[in-house]
Amino acid sequence: EQDILKTVEAVLGKNCVIVDCETTSTVREEEVLTINGVPVRLDGSEQDAIRAALSTGQVPPCDLLNQILYQAGILRQPVRLETSLSIKSSIVHTEEVSVARDGRVLDERMCEKKESNCYTSSCSEVWEPVGSRQRPPKVTQKHGDTPSSSGCSIPAASSKLTADGRSTTSAGTISNSDSGHHGNTSRTTIRTPSSSCYDDFSSVTEEAPLFIKTPPQVSVDQHQDNLEDVAPNSILVYRDGVLVAAPLEALIQHMVPTCDYYPEQKFLFAFLLSGRLFLKPVDLLAKVCHLGDMEQKKLQLEGRARDDGKLMCMVRNFVQLIAEWVETFPYDFRDDQMMMMMKQVTQKYIACDPRLRRDVANLLQTLVGRLTKLERYEEFLQRLGQQELNHTTDIQQQSTTASEMCQLVQDVTDICPNPTVLAHQLTHIELERLSYIGPEEFVQAFSKENPPGLSATDGSSTAHHSAHVPGTPGGGDAKKTRNLESYVQWFNRLSYMVATSIVRHGKKKQRVRLMEYWIESARECFNIGNFNSLMAIVAGLNMSPIARLKKTWAKVQSAKFSILEHQMDPSSNFSSYRSTLKAAVWRSCGATDERQRIVIPFFSLLVKDLYFLNQGCSNRLPNGQINFEKFWQLAKQVTEFITWKQVRCPYERHANIIKFLQMSPILTENTLSMVSFELEQPENNHDKERYKTLKSEHNSH
Repeated sequence: EQDILKTVEAVLGKNCVIVDCETTSTVREEEVLTINGVPVRLDGSEQDAIRAALSTGQVPPCDLLNQILYQAGILRQPVRLETSLSIKSSIVHTEEVSVARDGRVLDERMCEKKESNCYTSSCSEVWEPVGSRQRPPKVTQKHGDTPSSSGCSIPAASSKLTADGRSTTSAGTISNSDSGHHGNTSRTTIRTPSSSCYDDFSSVTEEAPLFIKTPPQVSVDQHQDNLEDVAPNSILVYRDGVLVAAPLEALIQHMVPTCDYYPEQKFLFAFLLSGRLFLKPVDLLAKVCHLGDMEQKKLQLEGRARDDGKLMCMVRNFVQLIAEWVETFPYDFRDDQMMMMMKQVTQKYIACDPRLRRDVANLLQTLVGRLTKLERYEEFLQRLGQQELNHTTDIQQQSTTASEMCQLVQDVTDICPNPTVLAHQLTHIELERLSYIGPEEFVQAFSKENPPGLSATDGSSTAHHSAHVPGTPGGGDAKKTRNLESYVQWFNRLSYMVATSIVRHGKKKQRVRLMEYWIESARECFNIGNFNSLMAIVAGLNMSPIARLKKTWAKVQSAKFSILEHQMDPSSNFSSYRSTLKAAVWRSCGATDERQRIVIPFFSLLVKDLYFLNQGCSNRLPNGQINFEKFWQLAKQVTEFITWKQVRCPYERHANIIKFLQMSPILTENTLSMVSFELEQPENNHDKERYKTLKSEHNSH
């Protein structure tokens, strides 16, 4: 062979003839399974299954690992399992060449090549004792009065979450059995985590096999035989350990805490967010409370409820559930019936455990404080709108022509000469308005009967963008706030303010100065991560009354503006903007400087994305079950938004500039067009006809 010939020639030189050659290959394999650092010997089918899984880089079957750990005495108590998978392969090529004559070795050479490959992975999991986990009571009467347990235990990945300075443990994925907080532990404080707890939502592989949760008292071996006996309304379907589908009643039951079960936070958030598409929050709370009453009666019938603390643990878990609901969706409790039901339930649980009185009082105080703050903010927005209307009316009464009306509008550069400072104040306004938008508003705002108009994201142009969101969806949870709509109106107002500030100047030089002023402010918004104000400014500069001022634009140093337009280009579904947004999110995640943590998305595009996710959430699967995969996707998007809106603005606040930006009069589109035609006469027939129509309408008034 050529390789052997080259090796011989390297030793003896060219023109050698190989008479005989001997090749020897040696392969050594060693398989070691260690649990907590202790080698475990496996034989037979167990060895084959472990080898097959590890050789392909997969985690072995959970039931097999459960059995091995139980036999080793490890899985008889809840344990945190640190799992690391290391696959090392090493191939050594050794070539030896020896030259002998008459049995005497004259020369000997050796060449060795080694190839090493290593694959490693690790995870941290909480493993529950086999057969010790109990599930909450069934909704159906068939199983509602009998305590149940899962016949097998599947590990659930866990992650550390911090809320209010305390460290807690929550399941990182939905496991094949009811994961959450277990054990008869006594909790005297109510944990109210911030929404940032829900950072990671499990991804689901469509090709993975489905797992249908078995009914109570069914072992793994009996699973296939008894699957047909499962009540249809109690089935939860999993893929890769993640909940993907279930009937509505099963999801409600999965939400109900018991004395030794508490639903995981990410499931609660996803279900409370999107479940309102099928059930009003007040009806959901009523069903959950009814199931809680059934569980309480069952414990009381056991006779030992007060002795062993099971009842106390259950009521604490229930109060904890309400506390998390209040923390993440406080606006649900603006409904009088919802608030009354919550008070009645908590008072009933205080009667069971008086130690909860202080916690419930703090919970109600926090809720009332947040709702009061929201009411004051809504009153503030109402006053702003009224004052803006009054200013606009005064200007219209004091002027006879559109040009005179423009002169009565104050110049933004008189209030804020520095465009960078203006960008900082715009960021203050954006973050303040974002902070009042509740996550549920993204679900409440949409309905199939009245889908929102999203001209901002049709991908046709970068001209003036606007988005209208209906207030009350058809057949779902009634919307009780208008923070989302107010935020969309703010975007439109800023765009019109940009156009108004430019056309108010009769001299071309001043218009050029204002255009460059807004471009500089937009650049600073881009650097900050304030993409909503950036797009509003770009939209204002692209409005028809401004875009047609060709003589003015000819004097503008438009290279900077072209870069901004490219970043916000709507082609390919805003691909440039989406790439920039990802970079800003990446910067925010690892930032220690508050200024680098700011991410304010282009809101109309976010609304469009969430609208289509809502459509997927509201569509049931062909078998009538709820598509919980869509719930996870929507929850992930909304969770990201919650993280963004919680950032504190680090820039100095100038109250007079913020007041001007929110209250100064702005001109209507017709008035802007009139002034634009007066500044630069129309050149084509379409503009001439438009100008003629506008003058006729103005004179008639």
